[in-house]
Amino acid sequence: MTSVSINPSRLSGRIRTMGQIGALPGGGVCRLAMTDEDKLGRDQFVAWLRELGMSVHIDVIGNIWGIRAGAEDGAPVMMGSHIDSVATGGLYDGVAGVMAGLEVVAALNDAGVTTNKPIAVAAFTNEEGARFAPDMMGSGVHQGALDLGEMLATVATSGDGVLGEEMKRIGYAGDIPPRSMVPAAYLELHVEQGPVLEHEGIRIGAVTGVQGISWTEFTIEGQSNHAGTTPMALRHDAGLVAAQIAAEARQIATDFGPPQVSTVGVLEVSPGLVNVVPLHARLTVDLRNTSEERLVEAETRLAKFADEAAQQERCSITSRKLARFAPVEFDKSIVARVENAARARQMNVRRMPSGAGHDAQMFAPNCPTAMVFVPSAGGLSHNINEHTEEADLAAGTQILLDVTLELAGVKK
Repeated sequence: MTSVSINPSRLSGRIRTMGQIGALPGGGVCRLAMTDEDKLGRDQFVAWLRELGMSVHIDVIGNIWGIRAGAEDGAPVMMGSHIDSVATGGLYDGVAGVMAGLEVVAALNDAGVTTNKPIAVAAFTNEEGARFAPDMMGSGVHQGALDLGEMLATVATSGDGVLGEEMKRIGYAGDIPPRSMVPAAYLELHVEQGPVLEHEGIRIGAVTGVQGISWTEFTIEGQSNHAGTTPMALRHDAGLVAAQIAAEARQIATDFGPPQVSTVGVLEVSPGLVNVVPLHARLTVDLRNTSEERLVEAETRLAKFADEAAQQERCSITSRKLARFAPVEFDKSIVARVENAARARQMNVRRMPSGAGHDAQMFAPNCPTAMVFVPSAGGLSHNINEHTEEADLAAGTQILLDVTLELAGVKK
């Protein structure tokens, strides 16, 4: 176990400083990708990289990383996450991982440690997908999972800009091509964004992988009619079909059991009048599972049910896939290193999958990858009240440092 220790107050200070950029009046932040606030956050990150003596690199999708030289040339051990937020985000989602990487480098500088492999700290573009879809855009292009040209041409969901043009506007259109650098290993510290660690009184999560994600939009067309004069047997109720699909999504999660989860996040009917049978309905279903086989089973069952429900009500139905990511498994040896590092420091730890998507999943197919989770107070995230205790942040960052040193090696 390394004798190098992180500085908790310095780590928390950087998180607070970043939290002032795009700060909302009631707390939290709004730092959407490629906005002026994102530019200011990027400027601050670059300034910190340079303060730490790291060389700064910006690629064609706007990802930023700094490299601390090692005794040897070659691919670095990379730590990273993101600094963009949702519209009403907290101070920790993504930012904690980037600031933890900076703190690891600062602690190594303080201790005068030279690693064999170089060390990199990265902030990836548009992880949230809140202004430009899809999410994990920067890491996806960086690792070849998303097409650069398509991403640069992406129009904001609000229509107020094109990603490539906005990147130039804020001064972060780099020239390093995609796939130009695959790290020797990739590590990401992140707040859990869920209640499990806090509920179980566990300080460190050794993340085993990321759940598969399937997002589907269903659109149902029925017949608008009078609510009082139309017999039930003669209706073509689009709202009923949507409600039945929503109930079936929940039933799938119940029947499959953990780790299957199902969520209906959007449910709309029109004309939306109290005394009119709905003509039109739209809903989205989010299915997630750590098993690709079980996720496919859930998708198949839901699609079959939706078609049958629409047919029974004599409505038409169409579906559209909004997102689909297969489950990702992290490197078993690095997951074990996270677990062992926590135990060596007398921290309780548990293995767990991630329910949310992260930049790490884009690296996992190409290099050894793992994540460190720290507790989220009340399980809150994507919320202005998001919070993680300083002691938990410090604990997770210390584990990040310990594992980074094991992977990068120390010059004798």
